Amino acid sequence: QVTLVESGGGLVQAGGSLRLSCEASGRTFSTYVTAWFRQAPGKEREFVAGISWGGGRTSYTDSVKGRFTISRDNGKTVYLQINSLKPEDTAVYYCAADRFSTSIRVTTNAYDYWGQGTQVTVAS
Repeated sequence: QVTLVESGGGLVQAGGSLRLSCEASGRTFSTYVTAWFRQAPGKEREFVAGISWGGGRTSYTDSVKGRFTISRDNGKTVYLQINSLKPEDTAVYYCAADRFSTSIRVTTNAYDYWGQGTQVTVAS
């Protein structure tokens, strides 16, 4: 069993930066593909970025390429560095872990464990 806890969200001005963290409990977390999703009000939850269990492969949705960076340490934390924030980045950001696949999948139903989310609000 894995528990995920996100932190680092907040209110920032457009153009600002935040660093989100996803801290996991559970010994096997480091072997799972991990991803960040986000959900804006009235919209479906969408894939933002993912990272392989070893950290050697990453994937990003087109709208965040060049601005967001996902990384992981060797233990139980995955990060999402978000720069050049735009108002359209406003959403609740969720961390998720996929215990079965070695590929970075982009659909919510591929992920087995979810955090509670952290709010990111970008003011224009």
